[in-house]
Amino acid sequence: MKTFSYRRLSRMLFQYAILLALAALCVFPFWWTLVVAVSTQGNIFAFPPSFLPQAISLDNFIEVFRVIPMLAFYKNSLLITIATVCWKLLLCSLAAYPLSRMRFSGSKLVFGLILATMILPSEVNFLVNFITMTKIGLVNTYTGVILPNLVTAVSILLLKQAFDEVPQDLIDAARVDGANELRIFWNIVLPLIRPWLATVAILTAVEAWNDYIWPSLVISKPEDFPLSAGILYLRGTYGSSTRVIAAGTILTVAPILVAFLFTQRFFMRGMDGAVK
Repeated sequence: MKTFSYRRLSRMLFQYAILLALAALCVFPFWWTLVVAVSTQGNIFAFPPSFLPQAISLDNFIEVFRVIPMLAFYKNSLLITIATVCWKLLLCSLAAYPLSRMRFSGSKLVFGLILATMILPSEVNFLVNFITMTKIGLVNTYTGVILPNLVTAVSILLLKQAFDEVPQDLIDAARVDGANELRIFWNIVLPLIRPWLATVAILTAVEAWNDYIWPSLVISKPEDFPLSAGILYLRGTYGSSTRVIAAGTILTVAPILVAFLFTQRFFMRGMDGAVK
């Protein structure tokens, strides 16, 4: 019994050691950036790096707000993120439901083609999307930023899996009662997959908030930039001031990080499965 207990304790300690090492590896870049942003003294590029701030001050953060319109960038990012999340949940759920619950000719082929798009990186679509946005006059508009990101194979796949877990007997009973497919979708099925919807919403919000390549291509007016693209102005204005650039980076990451901390329980429930 003692041997078993010692062996189990050793295995548990080893697992925790691995998890702590991985956690430290993931947290280190953010922590180092935060230390640089709040410090006013010390060698930034010293090795080994300093893990504690020296001469703590918020001057670098104040300087970021002084030189670039951070509040306008926050507003632009918030508008783009909210619109992208809402429309993606609606369109991807409308696409996933027929693939999951309706039988029609070519459904497997359609689903296979959707999954095939996951092979290509998103950057491959930039040229085609930019030409399309130019032809329909959506360059320099938020619609041009949002439109290409409204439907993705990953979101459709996640929501299809959620719809697959809904009991078929429940849907059949609704059909017997005279409910049409739209009512079944909106009033019965969607409420059952709310954790999955929350998962897709969180993933979409993080992606939309951090996206900077596509908005930089579509929008040319600096005042209309989202935060991820607008913060790059610090590289030109303060190319040699790593502390100010680090402060701007923290201001960019902090909102989505706080939002994820408050919504992670919905994310984990969605990953575990919505319908038991």
